[in-house]
Amino acid sequence: MTNSKTNPKVDEFLSKAKKWKEEYEKLRIIVLDCELTEEFKWMHPCYTFENKNIVLIHGFKDYCAILFHKGSLLQDVHGILIQQTENVQAARQIRFSNVQEIVNMETILKDYIYEAIEVEKSGLEVSFKKTTEYIIPEELQKKFTEMPALKTAFEELTPGRQRAYLLYFSQPKQSKTRESRVEKYMQQILNGKGLND
Repeated sequence: MTNSKTNPKVDEFLSKAKKWKEEYEKLRIIVLDCELTEEFKWMHPCYTFENKNIVLIHGFKDYCAILFHKGSLLQDVHGILIQQTENVQAARQIRFSNVQEIVNMETILKDYIYEAIEVEKSGLEVSFKKTTEYIIPEELQKKFTEMPALKTAFEELTPGRQRAYLLYFSQPKQSKTRESRVEKYMQQILNGKGLND
């Protein structure tokens, strides 16, 4: 392979992969050729440069992908980076449905990986949308007025936990559903817990 060391946890992940195994293995070879450190994070192969996350390999039902942690900062000269959802601010994916697509893009993938390493070396950071830029749903605002302690507890949560709640509470189209979500998680907010804690 390359001078880069493989990680036994990634070996195990690949040995158990039922879907996308060949694609994962090809992506692994390409990434390791770029002299990144192979780690296993978030249950997936993750590749770092000086302990900073550069790319992650993961799979879904219809595609597998290489995810660039700071993909929004890449030039994307080929227009191939995909933002998973409108709420993903930094990461971008390149998706594949078969190993031949990966083989055909090997040179381009390496260019993107090297660019991602340069972004990390330069110290560039993604400027995330501030929590104050998110709209507080009317139903949550009403509860804040009724229960000032809830507002205080919410403001004491980390910005990431606040954003998760705001996105979750805002999703439903019906006010009744938004209200029931707020009701369901009030105690968790008062306990200083995040949506998934």
